[in-house]
Amino acid sequence: SFVGDEVTDRFCVLGSVEDHVAKLRELADAGVDQFNLYLMNGDEEAQVEAAVNETVKTFGGIDICVNNASAISLTPATQTDMKRYDLMHGINARGTFLVSKTCIPHLKKAANPHILMLSPPLDMKQKWFEHSTAYTMAKFGMSMCVLGLSGELKSAGVAVNALWPRTTIATAAVGNLLGGEAMMRASRTPEIMGDAAHAILTKPSREFTGQFCIDDKVLYASGVRDFEHYRVDRSVPLMSDFFVPDDDVPPPGVT
Repeated sequence: SFVGDEVTDRFCVLGSVEDHVAKLRELADAGVDQFNLYLMNGDEEAQVEAAVNETVKTFGGIDICVNNASAISLTPATQTDMKRYDLMHGINARGTFLVSKTCIPHLKKAANPHILMLSPPLDMKQKWFEHSTAYTMAKFGMSMCVLGLSGELKSAGVAVNALWPRTTIATAAVGNLLGGEAMMRASRTPEIMGDAAHAILTKPSREFTGQFCIDDKVLYASGVRDFEHYRVDRSVPLMSDFFVPDDDVPPPGVT
């Protein structure tokens, strides 16, 4: 499933960059601190460039670029129409590349610049592809951006890393599309990803780059030992997420 035109038209700001900035300022004054950019008219490159330039103009620069949004369809090839294929690749791989590359000139001017993808380790096993080839290709496309951009930008001091959860995370997608209430109870809360992202993004960019991180290992390395408060239901065993390599074990004492 994905965001349809009806939802977009109802909740998104339609119009020029100036219209968007005015609306965002109004929302910020009301206490809103998270915003999504949804592009759908075929002119994404110009729109992203305009949005990035306006961000730099308004806030004085860009220190961090996080590529988070993702389209998902866990369907075999015969049940994946090309519209859905294009959507997943357009958002996951193309969107990540476009936003990252547009931010790079500004990131190079920052004191501790980071690009972070919420994407998995590149564990090229058939089992990750055989049931949902199109989605895995698109998601791994984000990780391939990490592999390439981390090398390309290393000399400039721009860190490029990936972060992925060991377990399912209790998000609306899990509850509504993937596993319902049972999977939600077997998940960790989104706070573990927020804390892990913070740990990565506060590391020196010239010293930590090109890494494919798993959330609990990042936090353990940062000194965290109690992971129980991240569990939705402590009485239910945790469910492993897609794409976690078989040989990637949890930190000592973490279940």
